[in-house]
Amino acid sequence: MIDSQSANEFADHWIKAWNAHDLEEILSHYTDDFEMTSPVIVGTMNEPSGKLKGKESICVYWSKALANYPELHFYKRHVLVGASSVTIIYDGVKGLSAEVFHFNDQTKVYAAYAHYDL
Repeated sequence: MIDSQSANEFADHWIKAWNAHDLEEILSHYTDDFEMTSPVIVGTMNEPSGKLKGKESICVYWSKALANYPELHFYKRHVLVGASSVTIIYDGVKGLSAEVFHFNDQTKVYAAYAHYDL
């Protein structure tokens, strides 16, 4: 079970890593075979499903995002806690955004779902 304190610590660390544009630190939160789903994947990676799997392919995607948005900066608005998941609501380059993170028993993210105010 994830509590409010650990959820907010995760959110703060995740946002700090993105704001530092530190891809290695960003990826440290995830399992090697995690799955990412995002509507932005469709256009950026030419992947109609909007899904990528594994750090290698997602690293390419996020590298493009950091290159395309050198001014990228996230502002945390709110954190929601689930039984084994966390949702971070934040302001980002796409405006109001939310990401849902599902954690394994080692508190690593194995699945993440991005939502944007497109």
